[in-house]
Amino acid sequence: MITIVPAIASGTSLPISPPRPSKLKSRKVGDRIGVFAVFGEDAGSVSKNSSWGPLFDVEDPRSRATKSRGKILDVNQALELARLDIQYLDWRARQDVLRIMLLHEKVVEVLNPLAREYKSIGTLKKELAELQEELAEAHKQVHRSEARVSAALDKLAYMEELVNDRLLQDRSTTEADITPSSQTTSTHALEAVKRNHPRKRLDVSGPVSSYHPRLKNFWYPVAFSADLKDDTMIPIECFEEPWVLFRGKDGKPGCLQDTCAHRACPLHLGSVNEGRIQCPYHGWAYSTDGKCEKMPSTRLQDIRIKSLPCFEQEGMIWIWPGNDPPTTILPSLQPPQGFVIHAEIVMELPVEHGLLLDNLLDLAHAPFTHTSTFAKGWSVPSLVKFLTPASGLKGCWDPYPIDMEFRPPCMVLSTIGISKPGKLEGKNTKQCSTHLHQLHVCLPSSRQKTRLLYRMSLDFAPILKHVPFIQHLWRHFAEKVLNEDMKLVIGQQERMNKGANVWNWPVAYDKLGVRYRRWRDAIERGEKRLPFTDSSI
Repeated sequence: MITIVPAIASGTSLPISPPRPSKLKSRKVGDRIGVFAVFGEDAGSVSKNSSWGPLFDVEDPRSRATKSRGKILDVNQALELARLDIQYLDWRARQDVLRIMLLHEKVVEVLNPLAREYKSIGTLKKELAELQEELAEAHKQVHRSEARVSAALDKLAYMEELVNDRLLQDRSTTEADITPSSQTTSTHALEAVKRNHPRKRLDVSGPVSSYHPRLKNFWYPVAFSADLKDDTMIPIECFEEPWVLFRGKDGKPGCLQDTCAHRACPLHLGSVNEGRIQCPYHGWAYSTDGKCEKMPSTRLQDIRIKSLPCFEQEGMIWIWPGNDPPTTILPSLQPPQGFVIHAEIVMELPVEHGLLLDNLLDLAHAPFTHTSTFAKGWSVPSLVKFLTPASGLKGCWDPYPIDMEFRPPCMVLSTIGISKPGKLEGKNTKQCSTHLHQLHVCLPSSRQKTRLLYRMSLDFAPILKHVPFIQHLWRHFAEKVLNEDMKLVIGQQERMNKGANVWNWPVAYDKLGVRYRRWRDAIERGEKRLPFTDSSI
């Protein structure tokens, strides 16, 4: 419960300067307000048959506001009052615009040749000077109205964020004592809410520190199964340590430290023979459990190198880099039923994996960043939202028909409703006939590098999978989209390394990225129960 003192019952939440009564007057007719211009002794009104009628003959929303001053309101009532507040500001702005239109009509009247025949030049100059002053003040009033609407929308977005994050809870009795003191009472009430529950600031600044060991205690996808063939190796870096993947005698994958125990030679420079990886320096050979099984030209000794738990599931190779015992369950990253995988692409990117996740979990940047690829022609909406349960790390974008999820520790899954490339249809994914499903895995290679695994699936045009060289086309398009992001994210990283905070002022559409950061902070602090999930460490 929260104490909200509504602004609508006694005026808007911000000061409103009424039109100067000497020139414009308002008259209440029933539940509506008619605005009439009064110039000297002559009075004119907006004709009911005027084309302006539908625009300005709008009901004053204050008539619908409940008398709730000082009362305890539940969440829905508080949000409804905030929406009525915005409607009032819209109504007020319409009156401001009407005032300008009427003043412009008066200017035309004063400059009418017929009217000038009966007035001296001095009188005309005086009337025009007065009208110019009135118009200047009216234009200022319109700008003030725009600022008030913007501020009210920000308040509403903030309140909705509080609701979604379950921060609108019972307040202490001291909060119930908040009483209105002026025309700006709802502003004071909202500020009181912010003082009791201040916006959680994020500090992601300075050079990236070493990764916390707790972040390693997860299963991480590191390669696609199709890329790890028999008698081949895949060198990778994970949490700033070099590893190498290969298949053993039984065909199962293994992950070994990419450093020979003998003279620290990189093993990936060698070869895989009979299910063992052989060092190119002196031929020492290791099995998938790290045991050295061959030591040519010398006596065999009991030597092992570090190996990681390694598992293959659903077309991906997973490793467990942490010190805790691995969990027995691996998350599923398969596309939804009805989708066919069309592309699996691996890229090495020169950015820290957290910054890349921040970028992937954000869609509001698309109309500004991806103007030459998938978002070409997208309009810029007046308000972008990410709708999600209070405890969730997934949800849907509004107004884009895109569902998105952050899946710990480093995966982003999204389903996009499309009609054809670069276009959107419908208000949500269910209303779209065709879909693109994407998986992005952001493996933390080092503090300045990410290994990205990208999988693309479609629920239409299965024949495309069999088109020769189509994989090259998909890779070209994926790289083009990523290049649009990379120049921005790399710039962020450069400034972050110099002390800038890349999460200096989160706004409403940053919700999913903020939740990822809070989840990660909770991991590193060692919290037993993680935020926005039902999981415990």
